[in-house]
Amino acid sequence: MKISITQFVSLDGVSQGPGSADEDPSGGFTRGGWFVPYLDEAFVRQASDWLDQADGLLLGRRTYEAFARDWPQIPEPDPFAVRMNTLPKYVVSNTLDEGSWNPTTVLRGDIAETVGALRSKDGREAQVHGSAHLAASLLDAGLVDTLRLAVAPVVVGQGRRLLAGSADAGLRLREERTMPSGLVVLEYDVTGPAPLADYEGVAPI
Repeated sequence: MKISITQFVSLDGVSQGPGSADEDPSGGFTRGGWFVPYLDEAFVRQASDWLDQADGLLLGRRTYEAFARDWPQIPEPDPFAVRMNTLPKYVVSNTLDEGSWNPTTVLRGDIAETVGALRSKDGREAQVHGSAHLAASLLDAGLVDTLRLAVAPVVVGQGRRLLAGSADAGLRLREERTMPSGLVVLEYDVTGPAPLADYEGVAPI
């Protein structure tokens, strides 16, 4: 089962609280909801297509608890609610004993071992949504196959940055699209360590 990461990110790299003012005010964050003005039908279709590839959701504790609180309250015909509520959930946590958002499996212990075991199972994708700390840890451990970014044309100016402090990683662009709202969707394969080189000039044509 491949591990894929889907993240909403601003031009200044912020991934905290994209969906609402009270989604994640930790650290004094007051700019929640910055992604919502750029949602359009084209991106909803794209996000739905991505979710169709999931055989499970892989989440950090904080995102899991927020999703477990919010998603069961979202009424149909929301295009995501049924799938989000019924897909298997895997929450990486050494503090949770069990989950309330069924079906949930708590992955305790070393992330390389627990998520590595999940990755070795048959299936399509275990998808990370939100969970920026988990995403960085998975990249550090070399467990990520696909990185999907929806980049909003906004500078948030505060908040947690995506993948801050993570190890280097090389990426190969698989697909890019621009939505009518200005969102830029980028899908990458993770190829290993980031390549490095010294600039030695450009050869004449």
